[in-house]
Amino acid sequence: MMRKAHFLSILDIERQQAKRWLELAQRLKRRWRAGEVLPVLQGYTLALLFEKPSLRTRVAFEVGMAQLGGHTVYLAPGDVQLGKRESVADVARNLSRWVQVIAARTFSHATVEELAAHASVPVINALSDREHPCQALADFLTLQEHKGRLEELQLAFVGDGNNVCHSLLLLAATLGVHMQVASPPGYEPLPDIVAQAQERAAQSGARLRILHTPQEAVRDADAVYTDVWVSMGQEAEAEVRRQVFRPYQVNEELLRYAKPDAIVLHCLPARRGEEITDEVLDGPRSVVLDQAENRLHTQKALLLALLGKEEAVP
Repeated sequence: MMRKAHFLSILDIERQQAKRWLELAQRLKRRWRAGEVLPVLQGYTLALLFEKPSLRTRVAFEVGMAQLGGHTVYLAPGDVQLGKRESVADVARNLSRWVQVIAARTFSHATVEELAAHASVPVINALSDREHPCQALADFLTLQEHKGRLEELQLAFVGDGNNVCHSLLLLAATLGVHMQVASPPGYEPLPDIVAQAQERAAQSGARLRILHTPQEAVRDADAVYTDVWVSMGQEAEAEVRRQVFRPYQVNEELLRYAKPDAIVLHCLPARRGEEITDEVLDGPRSVVLDQAENRLHTQKALLLALLGKEEAVP
C-alpha cells in the first residue's frame, strides 16, 4: 500500500504496488490497442499545474484522462504563478474544491510537497528538480516489454545524476534491477537518494554502483539510458556542462561495451549531437518512442490507482 494518497516520489510505492501499476498499464495498453473504451473516470477532472513547458507529460495526461472519460484543466506557467500571485497552500486548497487530482510540474520539489500537504485530493509529481517518477514508470514498462522481465536486468545510466536518474535508481532498487550510473565528479546523483536506493536494493537484491567512467557503467548492460546535460533552469551552466560532459556522450563507440542486444533509452527531449548522436537515437537499438508512448499507459494506470479505480480494469 502507498504510505499516502499522493505520488511525489518512487519512495511513495513499494515493490508490489509498483508491479501492480505496471501490470495495470499493460492491460490498459492492450485494451487501448484493441480499440476498447473505458470511461471509468467520467465526472473526474485533473488539474495540470505546470511551471515548466511539457510535451510528453502534458499530452499523455490530457489524452489519458480523455480516454478514461475524464476532463483536464491545463494551467500554464503564467496562469497561476505559484507562490507569487498566490500562495502554494491557497492554490492547493482552492483546486481541491474543483478537481479530483492534481499533477504538478515545478522547479522545486518543495513546491510539490507543499501542494500535497495542503491538498485534499491526490497530488502527482509531474517533474521536479529532485525526481521524475512518472517517467521512471514508463521506462520500466518499456524495459519489461523489450526484455521480457525486470529482475536481474543491467541498466546503465550515463550523464547527469539528475531528477530522472534519481527516479530510475529508486525504481531499479525497488524492482530488483541492477543499475550503474556514470557521471562526472561533482555531478553524481544526490547522496541521500543513493542511500535510500541502497536501502531498497538490500531488500530486492539489486546491485547499484555510482561510477565516473562511462565504459565501465555500460559494460554488459542490457539497456543504456541518457538524458540532457543541461536541464530546465540550468541554462546559465550550459557551456561549462557541455565541456564537462563531452566524454559521456552515448554513441556507437560507447555502445560496443554493452550487450549486443542492448536497447537505448532517452526520456526526451534530446539535444542531438550532445548527450546522444543521431545515429544512436534514430538507430535500431533506440526505444525512445516506445518510452514516449508508454507515458500514456503508465499515467493512466497511475490516475486509476490514486483515484481508487484499479479494479475497474480487470
